[in-house]
Amino acid sequence: MTTPAPHAPVELTRDAFLERADHTLLAPGTTPAELEQFLIAARALGVGQVCISPTLLEDAIGPLRSSPVRIVTVVGFPSGAHTAETKAAEAAQAVADGAAEIDMVVNRGLVNAADWRGVEAEIRAVRDATPERVLKVILETAALSDAQIVSCCRAAEAAGADFVKTSTGFDPAGGATAHAVRVMAETVGGRLGVKASGGIRTAAAVRELWAAGATRFGVSGTAGILETWVSGAATRAGSDAAY
Repeated sequence: MTTPAPHAPVELTRDAFLERADHTLLAPGTTPAELEQFLIAARALGVGQVCISPTLLEDAIGPLRSSPVRIVTVVGFPSGAHTAETKAAEAAQAVADGAAEIDMVVNRGLVNAADWRGVEAEIRAVRDATPERVLKVILETAALSDAQIVSCCRAAEAAGADFVKTSTGFDPAGGATAHAVRVMAETVGGRLGVKASGGIRTAAAVRELWAAGATRFGVSGTAGILETWVSGAATRAGSDAAY
């Protein structure tokens, strides 16, 4: 895949955010009726992508067939403690089932052991299984040191990934932070995209992460973010006017 270009350091508009939003439904136990309502909402919101569990892919294809919304799914999720072969097979099946983008979870055991060749090899296995799809690598940055984040990003780039991503949203260590996004963005230098995900609930948080270097956003509370969009802009404008 062609790697994403860095975003210009300009204000993020509502429409630009929606284009970069991966509207997410990864809750275990999701029913067909819940998926249907989620997809209706996604189309009404105007998001660029939906991110759903692999078992939901086939049911999502039909409702989105006439829509420009792209389908993202996850592999090795949420722990990442799967073999490279399992992740690659899961990714290949997801593509066959209609996924346009793959978000894979890195093996944190390899990361903690500083086995960067092993990290690169498992990412490359998934890359080789999905050569025509966008590949994002989930690092779980809240559980890593800055040095580990940097090394993970380098391994992802060497293996041919298109994005690095902060979080699954399921780890108790936490989700996206502006600091982690900044470290990732500085490491990849615009050669890869940076997806911020996990705990993003307001327009202010989106803007902060955008300023830090995020180029994609994994969000489940998309409607709530949009509800705060105008008020966030108005608050900032009022603050600027005071000076």
